[in-house]
Amino acid sequence: MTAGLTTAQLIEKHLPTLDQALDAIRSRAYWSPYPEHPKAYGADGQGVPGSLDAAEGQAAFDALRGRRFELDQPGTDGWSATESSPYGLELGVEYPHADIDVLLPALRAAVPAWREAGPKARAAVCLEILARINARTHEIAHTVMHTSGQAFMMAFQAGGPHAQDRGLEAVAYAYAAQAAVPGSAQWSKPQGKRDPLELKKEFTAVPRGVSLLIGCNTFPTWNGYPGLFASLATGNAVLVKPHPRAVLPLALSVRIAREVLAEAGFSPDLVALAAERDGEGIAKALAVRPEIRIIDYTGSTAFGDWLETNARQAQVFTEKAGVNTVVVDSTDDYKGMLSNLAFSLSLYSGQMCTTPQNLLVPREGIGTDAGHKSYDEVVADLATAVEKLLGDDARANALLGAIVNDQVGARIDAAAQLGEVALASRSVANPDFPGATVRTPVIVKLDGAKPDAEAAYFSECFGPVAFAVAVDSAADAVELLRRTVREKGAMTVGAYTTSPDVERLIEEACLEECAQLSLNLTGGVYVNQTAAFSDFHGTGGNPAANAALCDGAFVASRFRTVEVRRPA
Repeated sequence: MTAGLTTAQLIEKHLPTLDQALDAIRSRAYWSPYPEHPKAYGADGQGVPGSLDAAEGQAAFDALRGRRFELDQPGTDGWSATESSPYGLELGVEYPHADIDVLLPALRAAVPAWREAGPKARAAVCLEILARINARTHEIAHTVMHTSGQAFMMAFQAGGPHAQDRGLEAVAYAYAAQAAVPGSAQWSKPQGKRDPLELKKEFTAVPRGVSLLIGCNTFPTWNGYPGLFASLATGNAVLVKPHPRAVLPLALSVRIAREVLAEAGFSPDLVALAAERDGEGIAKALAVRPEIRIIDYTGSTAFGDWLETNARQAQVFTEKAGVNTVVVDSTDDYKGMLSNLAFSLSLYSGQMCTTPQNLLVPREGIGTDAGHKSYDEVVADLATAVEKLLGDDARANALLGAIVNDQVGARIDAAAQLGEVALASRSVANPDFPGATVRTPVIVKLDGAKPDAEAAYFSECFGPVAFAVAVDSAADAVELLRRTVREKGAMTVGAYTTSPDVERLIEEACLEECAQLSLNLTGGVYVNQTAAFSDFHGTGGNPAANAALCDGAFVASRFRTVEVRRPA
């Protein structure tokens, strides 16, 4: 990559990509500047010149292990190492531990020059950061894989190009929000026979200050990049506090950002890392610091609620837990429905905030193109579809990845005690990583009419756990869906029906309760996947999240417009 470009050169280089991103968020059509196929990277790649190929990415990742991760940021008072690969690989990376009383003033001091650069220059610098991150996608894929437990191909795509898409999407929204107001205006008010009143007005997008990104364990880049780049593009400095078990992907991103900022003539301290020691739990202390004016958080409902209640000095964006539900009423493609659901339940061992948990099936069964299917038949056939999908261990490893922590494993085992097991979870050996814990999904049958069953299906059970809940009718399913979204939240809702009346009821429930709905998916698109520039991830309108990735509301309150008026 070319180093040391001026902001004018960066604008010229990246303006075409920014314009395409702006078009994409308006049209909602498919678009991505970042190839998702591994062969597009490296010397022989057709998409990304100057990028690392597979072997170079592996070597770069290996070179990070077992050593200190230098960042040359202010306030380093020691080193910390807290990560353990879900695949059993020794990481041994030590990160700088910061004296926050030294680091935060450095971030604040970096903001004025960044503010004065203007929205277009900031967007161009952000796009250069993303371009350099993209060139190192093979390296980043390994860092995501060995901190989150994602299988390599998912870590490559979701942790690489798809995450970069979300970062670019945030930059586009941020630029559009700032560009909606001109930098200056000549104001003239006629006064009849008297001379008009004339003023020159200047408008500046003023950042809130320092933004705190609290990273998550399962999708450190995909969930982290939107907040990072939305804040940076709107003029704020960003302090990145990774999850202690998933530091490396965000630390590498911070290092790249600091390099680009310095080369472009800005303080690298606009982006810094706040790694913590084992058990230190610095997020609470950071969140209520007066210097912190924006917080982006992905994680548990309990801490998300705490942030929303206690970090009163900051604008807080949270993605928390929800209970994702699928209503199964009827289908004209029974085989396709089962295949689609089996894949959705299995992908990354269900360790996605969008994975379906509750499958609501009428106890009298459903109509299908293969004839009427009873509740028991639907559940048994789904179990068979999952078994067939994951019957080959190599394919199972490629889809499931590894269990991210012991708590997920404990939930799998506990779920089997909650009802009748329609599909037991099995362990899968990974020959490449013998230390990995790989588990297939468990499907448990529950009777929705029994009060004791509600305790199981009416709370999130994060991981490869699905509840097949028998309900009295489609109407009852919709009412349970509505109550679930209203009280517990949902990042996704799915439904299968051939009835226009039932479809209308489900759609109305999702519109009223503010949940994203996918209808009758039977092909290669799944309820737990969203595409940047087109799909909204979450709505911000139910308890699962107070923000959507990405919309205008996600960027607009990260800055304010300040006006200066002078006589013309």
